[in-house]
Amino acid sequence: MKNKIVLSAIAILVILTATLLSAPHKERQKHYSASIIPKNMSVQEKKARFYALIIPAINEAYKELEAQYKETKKLIDNDPKSPKLVALMQSYHAKDLHDLLVRMKLHPRSIVIAQAAMESAWATSRFFREGKNIFGVWSYKADEPRIAAGIKRGKTTIYLKKYNSLVDSVKDYYKTIAIKKIFSQFRAHRMQTQDPYVLVKYLNKYSERGDEYCKEIASMIRHNHLTQYDK
Repeated sequence: MKNKIVLSAIAILVILTATLLSAPHKERQKHYSASIIPKNMSVQEKKARFYALIIPAINEAYKELEAQYKETKKLIDNDPKSPKLVALMQSYHAKDLHDLLVRMKLHPRSIVIAQAAMESAWATSRFFREGKNIFGVWSYKADEPRIAAGIKRGKTTIYLKKYNSLVDSVKDYYKTIAIKKIFSQFRAHRMQTQDPYVLVKYLNKYSERGDEYCKEIASMIRHNHLTQYDK
């Protein structure tokens, strides 16, 4: 009898996971919370939860930012002196209109998903649960919502940003890539190719692990077939 109960419980879990994986992402998202992690999660369930939470947020942010990029290109062609372009250049720290497009250009979602998985420990990290911080983005402003890390740099406390939503976290990640000087090489190559395996080589400044980090991201993309989300 006990074995039958165990087998039934496993069967239910398998059916539930399969249902979640086959359902539309917006429907899947209803079944999970960013702040609550079920006890004794299997690797399969952890990944199902991650995809259910993260993919819709990345897709929404990508769609919004892509529309903004296309609108900006049109504005440059039709009204290059537009006040809106001036504001965007200031926001993106752009030197000129070409540089603005370089900074606003998006890169493949497969890279974003792999970094999200890496930086959030598949959506289980404390910063993800408490601050919806998917990518481990640091905070340098005392007047913005943030969370203190458990480690310090010398006597300086490290803080990570706290976001209102997962979409905000994704958008801020793209903005970080756009404005930080350390990602200039990545941005330049992003204008030449959208091949994730080429581009990840230029994300060595994202982590203190350098080239090893890039290899891990590439391996994560390959192992989890994440290029399917670039179509």
